[in-house]
Amino acid sequence: MYPYNKQLKSLTRANRKAGNLSEALLWAELKQQKLGVSFTRQTPIGNYVADFYCREKKLVIEIDGSSHDNKYEYDKERDEYMEKIGISVLRISDKDVKHDMSNLLIWIKYNIDKL
Repeated sequence: MYPYNKQLKSLTRANRKAGNLSEALLWAELKQQKLGVSFTRQTPIGNYVADFYCREKKLVIEIDGSSHDNKYEYDKERDEYMEKIGISVLRISDKDVKHDMSNLLIWIKYNIDKL
């Protein structure tokens, strides 16, 4: 278990309920364990909330949509924190989730197998 900011618990709960289309679409695939591993959704790690987290592989998947526009430094800092504590980060495009799910799942599986 990684340290996390307890104040994020209510945010993660709200995010899971609200969600967005790309998250819902990818979660529909990941929760069925089609890729051979389990993921959790909206998981607090440190002072950050990961879109999807696989504890077994120490892997975070982040969907980059419009909410990440102009947040390059924040995302870089977040990724560096995750890597520092031994977690790999896959960043995927909102467009790929909506328009190329089959190839996206192949790419995610390839990265999971490398870990």
